[in-house]
Amino acid sequence: MNKLKRVCGLDVHKDIIFACVKKEKYQSEVKQFSTTTQGLSELSHWMQGEQVEKVAMESTGIYWMPVWRALECDFKLLLVNPYFIKQMPGRKSDVQDAQWIATLIDKELLKGSVVPEKTIRVLRDYMRRYAQLQGQMTRCLQQIEKQLSRCNIKIASLSSTIGSKTVIDIVASICKGQYQPEQLLKLVHGRIRNKHGEKVKQALEGIIDEHDIFLLRQIYADYLHIHDQCEALVGQAQKVADENYQQEIELLQTIPGIKKLSAIIIFAEIGGKINLFETAQNLTGWCGLRPKNDESAGKIKSRSITKGNKYLRRILVQTGWAASRTKNCYLKTKFEQLSIRKSSKKALIAIARKQLVIIWNVLSKNEPYAEPQIVLSPEQIERKQKYYQGKLEKLFKTIEKAG
Repeated sequence: MNKLKRVCGLDVHKDIIFACVKKEKYQSEVKQFSTTTQGLSELSHWMQGEQVEKVAMESTGIYWMPVWRALECDFKLLLVNPYFIKQMPGRKSDVQDAQWIATLIDKELLKGSVVPEKTIRVLRDYMRRYAQLQGQMTRCLQQIEKQLSRCNIKIASLSSTIGSKTVIDIVASICKGQYQPEQLLKLVHGRIRNKHGEKVKQALEGIIDEHDIFLLRQIYADYLHIHDQCEALVGQAQKVADENYQQEIELLQTIPGIKKLSAIIIFAEIGGKINLFETAQNLTGWCGLRPKNDESAGKIKSRSITKGNKYLRRILVQTGWAASRTKNCYLKTKFEQLSIRKSSKKALIAIARKQLVIIWNVLSKNEPYAEPQIVLSPEQIERKQKYYQGKLEKLFKTIEKAG
């Protein structure tokens, strides 16, 4: 007689875990454990004593993460999207979640989500924290600009960005109590002085009180603290990436618009294993850069992009914008072509999608990116000649009328 395979379903909450072990065909046992480290250790010992082989749990926010860490060495774990559990028919309102999960995994009706290896999870933690700090830094810079405006310092209007070296140096000087226009003028970049001339000195003549300096010092201290944390996170992420994924990061950097930090973020969010996506279309759909198929009775209701990995989509939009500004680049040419018949935002999303397709090909084929050679057919050449000839004739007629 074959030994019955034992499985366990976990219903994970913030402070407690309900664990259900299927013992016989119609028998199960439910126990409650704490989510503390000691409670997770007790849960592991209990499941080992019950000879559990497979464990399933829902991906409930971040609460599943410490449970996964505590159990991944001793059991075969399955992380399940709650949506798929709810779609299974037959669930009754009085059945506990843990019992229902145990029943579904016992009948092999659950499909687990992909949980990447530990180093990839570490990279994700670093880079997602970095993205959060970037938002906080932006808010600090906005507060600096407001405080400078209250002091009637208008240098931010003459600088390219509020976070430029000129503005930050001027803020540091004011925090030290050195805010005479002649002193601040020495900190202004030569390009700004040459472009704006006398306006620069006028922009540095402020009305500054002691309480303004006190407030600016606090905001500037927050900015420096966040900046140092960002630098530390980037350093840690680059160290992990160089030790484990140097070849993949270098391949990604051959793509226009992608530098080392962007490559690390993209690789971490993809999950480190490109073979999990059979085609580039699967990857773009998972990321949420593919238009939804919303059509009824022959009418297209919507072509907006779908939901997906927001962290990956955000960095791809940034790298897509950088690629659209790169000289002698296929993606730049494509962006300009799309911008003629679409809005620049829609064209940018299309470039981000194309860039993700390139990423899939580079990683799956393990080859660096090569600029595509565009070969036009005779018909295409003829159409382009007619188009530009028409433009020239229109220009000549305009010149004749003006003359």
